[in-house]
Amino acid sequence: MQGKANVKSMLLKTLLLAVLVLVPAVALASGGDSGVILKDFLYRCFSFALMVGLLAYFVTKPIRKGLKGRSEEIEKVLAGAQAAKDAAEAKHREYSEKLAKATEEIDTITASIRREGELEREKILVAANDLAAKIEQEADNKASSVVAKARIELREEAANLAVELAEDMLKKQVSADDQKRLVDEYMQKVGELH
Repeated sequence: MQGKANVKSMLLKTLLLAVLVLVPAVALASGGDSGVILKDFLYRCFSFALMVGLLAYFVTKPIRKGLKGRSEEIEKVLAGAQAAKDAAEAKHREYSEKLAKATEEIDTITASIRREGELEREKILVAANDLAAKIEQEADNKASSVVAKARIELREEAANLAVELAEDMLKKQVSADDQKRLVDEYMQKVGELH
């Protein structure tokens, strides 16, 4: 309604302006027979105003309908765009929340993996230390047994060498008479024991 009133008002103002400008101009230009020319001019102005009014009445209605339809179409498009924008914002919020949750889960999993890694590292270190202690103990035991065995072997070898040396010395120093006397003394002691 307001658009229709604006169009009528605009046409009326234009018509009035045309009449006010053209009437004095025609009257001045006519000079002598101004009554007939003025009547003719007014008749023409009236005809022009009537034609403009009829055109405005019949043409503005379809134009208004078209503009109103276009306005409604634009409103629908804007409403659709607003709905799409709202849907996009909702999706954005949803995905942002999912992303935040996923980031939080990743942080939790990362922290859990780090804790498990640290615990596993501690277990490995404890197992390695235990194994090192066992290996060291076994090495000490083996070294002690090797040293003890080596000592026994050295003693046996020393004893064998001592016997060989003593035998060699006896052979060199003991004569056949000394051997006979030693055997007799040994036999006499054995006989006393039995």
